[in-house]
Amino acid sequence: MDGWLIAGLFAQILFTARFVIQWIASERAGESVVPELFWFFSLSGSLLLLVYAIHRKDPVFILGQSAGVFIYLRNIHLILRKKKCATPATT
Repeated sequence: MDGWLIAGLFAQILFTARFVIQWIASERAGESVVPELFWFFSLSGSLLLLVYAIHRKDPVFILGQSAGVFIYLRNIHLILRKKKCATPATT
């Protein structure tokens, strides 16, 4: 097995793990929820899959992963902004 194949498989495992995280969080809450960790796993997996897709020169895969990266970054930005606003300023 070459290094690129291992990297691609690892990226796919990260990307798939986000669904397990979401499922466990929802089961615990008794309702559908999307935990913060879902977005971080989504971004990590997507970025690694994008690098793998670029290496493979697969335009369909590149386009699909590129679109997701922006969505995941935006959600992480919204989460961090909300946390920053909720933290009292120390002056």
